[in-house]
Amino acid sequence: MGTIITDLPYLWTGQTSCHSIEGSPIPCAGSGQDAEYRRGRPWPVPRFESQAGQVHDRLTGLSWAPDANLAGYPLNWQEALDFLVELNARRYLGSDDWRLPNRRELRSLISMQTRRPALPTDHPFQNVFSGWYWSSTTAAIAPAHAWYLHMEGGRMFYGGKDQAFLLWPVRGKGRLPWTGQRHCYDEKGAPCPCADTGQDAEWSMGTPWPRPRFIPHDDGIEDRLTGLIWWPSGDLTANPVTWGQALAATRALNTNYDKPCWRLPNINELESLVDADRYSPAVPEDSPFHHLRDVYWSSTTSMFEPDWAWALYLDSGAVGVGRKDLAVYHVWPVRDGDG
Repeated sequence: MGTIITDLPYLWTGQTSCHSIEGSPIPCAGSGQDAEYRRGRPWPVPRFESQAGQVHDRLTGLSWAPDANLAGYPLNWQEALDFLVELNARRYLGSDDWRLPNRRELRSLISMQTRRPALPTDHPFQNVFSGWYWSSTTAAIAPAHAWYLHMEGGRMFYGGKDQAFLLWPVRGKGRLPWTGQRHCYDEKGAPCPCADTGQDAEWSMGTPWPRPRFIPHDDGIEDRLTGLIWWPSGDLTANPVTWGQALAATRALNTNYDKPCWRLPNINELESLVDADRYSPAVPEDSPFHHLRDVYWSSTTSMFEPDWAWALYLDSGAVGVGRKDLAVYHVWPVRDGDG
């Protein structure tokens, strides 16, 4: 067994600068930060191209509506799903397979180097609103809620399906990992059949997970989906620490190795572990990790406020931020696979 991946399924975050605890720009060399390593599938140049009026993302293989506010006004979650049915009935831009993106597809648009909106600088989209956009993925921790993403900075949380937000249609199979969501829920959170719902679990888009997905190594657990090897314990420091302490604790692991290899994961690497059908923790059921905690630091700075850094809320799968100087989050090191 061992690493089977040939094309990284998780994406580079787009981050190209490093920042101090106070948020000031600093040299990346030796920092241990996201922009020093730049791990993940690199972005092609140009990243986007027009195909029959649709915007094709050459990084993911997905095609997006060029208008990021196609409905013209916010809709609740079920109204957003229904809007896609109407869109397909009139073959918008010549296609009838438009859908509401799942949480991983929606996040794939985000650049961690930009803000207002947090999109790649060469994006060709119009009418991008710096607010919340719906995904088709229900929040397993609260099924009357669905995942949504804020285009101002890139945060991903979940909101009540009865609230009104924007939608951004997508089509195509793409080259992103499956979210893991296996069940569908109505707007009140009750389980329902998936057929004709337009929900994440009906489409089940993305690369299937290998089985087994996780394989123990002498010093870590390999994720065969991404090729990454994770520290077996999700609590390296035994207590919450500051962001600077998280980087230092991870760096200290390398004193026992001839070549530095362990690092603090970037936010896309952390998010790659999320199983959208589970919560507390939101990781695949067969994962062999122990001492998992609620929130983890990433090595990725928030460019919205550079004295903050990105973090993964493992209890729910949310992607948020934390102030770098507060000892509030935990440390889970990662290293590249041997393959």
